[in-house]
This record gives sequence, structure tokens and C-alpha cells, in this order.
Amino acid sequence: MDRQVIALLKPTLQVHFGWSEVGYSNIVTAFQFAYGAGLLFIGKLIDRLGTRKGFSLAVFVWSAAAMAHAAAGSIFQFAVARFSLGIGEAGSFPASVKAVAEWFPKRERALTTGIFNSGANVGALVTPLVVPWLTLRFGWRMAFIATGALGFVWILCWLFFYYPPQGDKKLSAAELVFIQSDPPDQTLTSQMAVPWRTLLRLSQAWAIALGKFFTDPIWWVYLFWMPDFLSRNLGLNLSGMRLPLFVIYSGACVGSIGGGWLSSALLKRGWTLNSSRKTALLVCALAVTPIVLAARTNHAWTAVFLIAIAAGAHQGWSANIYTLASDMFPRSAVASVVGFATMAGSFSGMFVAKAVGYILQRTGSYVPIFVMAGLAYLIAFGFIQLLAPRLKPAQI
Repeated sequence: MDRQVIALLKPTLQVHFGWSEVGYSNIVTAFQFAYGAGLLFIGKLIDRLGTRKGFSLAVFVWSAAAMAHAAAGSIFQFAVARFSLGIGEAGSFPASVKAVAEWFPKRERALTTGIFNSGANVGALVTPLVVPWLTLRFGWRMAFIATGALGFVWILCWLFFYYPPQGDKKLSAAELVFIQSDPPDQTLTSQMAVPWRTLLRLSQAWAIALGKFFTDPIWWVYLFWMPDFLSRNLGLNLSGMRLPLFVIYSGACVGSIGGGWLSSALLKRGWTLNSSRKTALLVCALAVTPIVLAARTNHAWTAVFLIAIAAGAHQGWSANIYTLASDMFPRSAVASVVGFATMAGSFSGMFVAKAVGYILQRTGSYVPIFVMAGLAYLIAFGFIQLLAPRLKPAQI
């Protein structure tokens, strides 16, 4: 929710503060830069602290930063708040993927990743229903305060419920055996963090990183500019965006779980790990391509459904990309690998955010942006196939 609040409020804040398109893109870029910079160290920090403590620390930082937006009154102050939010949110996916690797064998990880990945989409789904109501009733500052405060409630729940399998007293011996049913990691004999110089020489790490480098920015466009697209191209106001955004992010939820389910189902049918993951990735990449038509259609709901399909395909793609990290790397290295790959996607997103701002300010058109979105996944798939043709375990 915290990421999307500013996107929903963009039309309101743009009028209130007189932001230009480039000014708004600078605010988005501050988040992207901090998110990428945070991933330089957050994955290693989570590997060292453990999932339970590391995730709690990350959510504390980002919840405080989300609430701090309410005190901002200029582009610079919003950029500082977004920067702080990016540092905290950098811990989300490395910690989540590490938790999946701790609790699930490989044959169940893609579906599980799809389910937790859909949690972000549930937030994006709820935000357009809640934020307009909060804004119209209590003002835009309360929208930031209320959504940010939810993170502190989450921390209490996380600390109460989450323990690694070995420390969970409610887990039976049979359940622990099932969780640990994969062959033991052969490439790393200790629980030490993996040095960056080691990651940078592994083609498997670059395959995941480039897969996210080309595609993560597209999701950022959906999050940070979709309300603007609905306002600019379709003439919708803040309350009128609720149903279209609900449809778009419902598609993302379905796609996240569906993409994870597809590769897990193929694996259970006897397909190899390589063929099941790659098939799911290719299906998702192809499903995105019709979005190039969304900016050209004059029919509002045609555009909404095309974007919903693309958003769902992205999340299905994302679920499988994250799963590749636990497929090819030992559990003790997963958060570091995911941190490295997500950093690549975030830095790419920073430059794409600047480009989107300039494109909209100069042309006012989303056509080149959606063309870029339609092609990005096929390019990313090509690099994954080139660098990890067999999805073999990395030799660390």
C-alpha cells in the first residue's frame, strides 16, 4: 500500500503543489535509487540477522518513512520521505524469498512465492478503495499516516507468529523432514554470507539480475503512473479510478498465484525444473505483449483489461524469477542473490522513471511507454536462456 499511495494522490498533489511531470519523476527516482542502494547491503544483513529479525527491522524503517510523507511540503521533502521508504522496502523481497526457502521444498516454492507475491497486489488492490475515501474525508496527509501505521501492526504479528522451522515448537518431526526433503546444499558448507565478488562471477546470478533489470521497471510504471494514465487518457477522477484499479490489481493477484501454480504443476507432472520454470516465464512474457494496444484504444475498459492481463503476467513472471534464486542457490545465499537481482531492477527502474517523466512532459503520450513494456519480457527471457540454459546449481 505504501508504494502506491503517492501514485493515487499524484493528480491531487500535482495541483496542490504545482509539480511538473519531471518533478514527480524525481520523487519516484529517489525511491528507486534508495531501494536499489538498500539492496546492496540489506540481503546480506538479512542473511546475517536471520529472517525474523531482519524483516522486522526493514518493516519498521519503511512504516516510519511512509508516515513521514504527511509532514512533507515540497518536492525535496517528498523525495527524502520516498528515499527513506525505499531503504526500508528493500528488505521485503529478500526476506520473503528467504522465508520461503526456509519453510518449503523446491517443488512447492514457485506456488508459495506466487502467493506471497500476490500480497503486494492485495495491497495495491485495497489502496484505491481506501485512499480516496481517506483523502476525501480526512485529507491527503491522513492517507499517508493511516496506511503507514499498518506496518507497525504487521511487525507485532510477524514477531508473534514467525520462527524458522528448527525453532518452531509447534512443528512436528514429520513436517520438519518434509520441509528439509531436498538434498542438502552441496555448494556451501557453512552459513556464511556470500561475498559480492562471488556473486558477480556467477552466470546464474546475472540471469536473475537481468531478468529483473528489464522487467521490474514495468511494474513500477504500473504502480506509479497508472492513476495518471487513467486520469489523463480516460478522464477519471480520484473516486472514478476505484473500479478500474481494482480490476487491474485483481488481475495482478490472479497472475501472481497462477504463474507460480503453472510451473509447480508442470514440475509435479514430471517436467524438469528447467522446462517447467522456463515455460511459465515464456507464457508470461507473451501474455504481456498486447499492452502495446492499451494506449491506442478509445474504449476505456478495453485498455483496463489489457493492462490487467499485462499486470497479471508480470506478477506470474515475478513469482518464477524469484523462485529461480532458491532453485539455483543454497538457502544461506538466497537473500543475497535476491538482493543483488532486485537492486538491478531498481536501478533500471530509476532511469526508466526519469525517461517516463520526460516522455510525458514532451509528448503527453503513453504509446512509447507501453511499447517498451510489451517488449521487455521477451528480451529478459532471451538473457535468462543465454546465461542459465539449464538452471544448474551455482558452484559457490
